[in-house]
Amino acid sequence: MLKRPLLRRPIPASLIWLLLLVVVLFVAAMMSGATLYLENRHLKRTQAEAITGGDADRGKLAVYQRGCGGCHIIPGIAGANGQVGPDLTGIAKRSEIAGKFANNPDAMTRWLMHPQAMDPGNGMPDMAIPQAEARDIAAYLYSKS
Repeated sequence: MLKRPLLRRPIPASLIWLLLLVVVLFVAAMMSGATLYLENRHLKRTQAEAITGGDADRGKLAVYQRGCGGCHIIPGIAGANGQVGPDLTGIAKRSEIAGKFANNPDAMTRWLMHPQAMDPGNGMPDMAIPQAEARDIAAYLYSKS
């Protein structure tokens, strides 16, 4: 017995419109999600800079130039995958700095400037970071959480 080829029926117009609607809604949802993500990133950065008095871009550069990634994992910094110090991902959401100090912009700035004065003998070295640079670094770290 010979097999008959399957007859192809045209796709109904209503199905084509439905598929088109699904594609348009998917693209719109993706665009909305991207917009919300970018707005949230901008808001975090603006808030971090406002509370620290620093500049996140200068802070990112300072973190990179000072080699902080040799000891810490730091989001957004190429090669910052150190295992000596704590992972700084989400630092703004933590309640404490170094397990001893309230996590707020002033304490973060002091910690970056004088960690040995705040907690003698801890693993964070004093790196002679000036206050303005410490504020910039704090702004960068807080903007990444």
